[in-house]
Amino acid sequence: MPLVLGTILLRPYVFGFLLAFLAAARADLGWRRALAFMGCVWPAAWVAEFASTRVGIPFGLYHYTESTRGRELYLANVPFFDSLSFVFLAYAAFCVARLVLRGSRGRATRPRLALASGVLMMLLDMVIDPLAVRGDRWFLGRIFYYPQGGLYFGVPLSNFLGWVIVGVVGVGAYLLVTGAPAEGRPWPGLALYYAVLVFNLIVTLWIEEWLLAAAGLALHAVVGVALAIWGRREPRRADPRRKELQGA
Repeated sequence: MPLVLGTILLRPYVFGFLLAFLAAARADLGWRRALAFMGCVWPAAWVAEFASTRVGIPFGLYHYTESTRGRELYLANVPFFDSLSFVFLAYAAFCVARLVLRGSRGRATRPRLALASGVLMMLLDMVIDPLAVRGDRWFLGRIFYYPQGGLYFGVPLSNFLGWVIVGVVGVGAYLLVTGAPAEGRPWPGLALYYAVLVFNLIVTLWIEEWLLAAAGLALHAVVGVALAIWGRREPRRADPRRKELQGA
């Protein structure tokens, strides 16, 4: 119990986002599916982190400093809340994907939803991970590092591919187990997506990483406009004359 309490006190913002996920997912999916979502995404994220810290797959090789061991929960060499944070990030991306694909020309099939969720989660990480490797300059602390650094503000490009993979696998497993929800309330999940983005951008500005903040703002401004345009596209309607010709 002291480690559980220490985990919450050490990462209160992560705990807050997790509570927001539980509230949004319960209203959107119901308790059973919300827990099923967590049960599908979290193991995929933990395995990916565990493997990456040993063989560099799928995120690229990195190491946890374990400076917080004894103050928070660890599973093997991975801080528990680090892998758990993938759950609310994947859910937020899943909600945005559903809203966009719901009004698009393509059907919101399971593969489309899983792929869109993975990509949208990765786009969040393009702000999150560069900020996290600078954790010694804010209240996160220096909890991990990439031995070889990386091209994108110190983060290797393989990391972003890894996020897509984890998102696709986690959300895909959930959809396979439960089926894609036809209805629901994804709007709180959309709010969660942008709450996480705004939080990270504010911290980025606070530590005066102006170029990283500008890159994140520009990226998500373009993505937001593109998603809004895509989501407003009318679904294709079948030509009745074509149907008559096919039936003749």
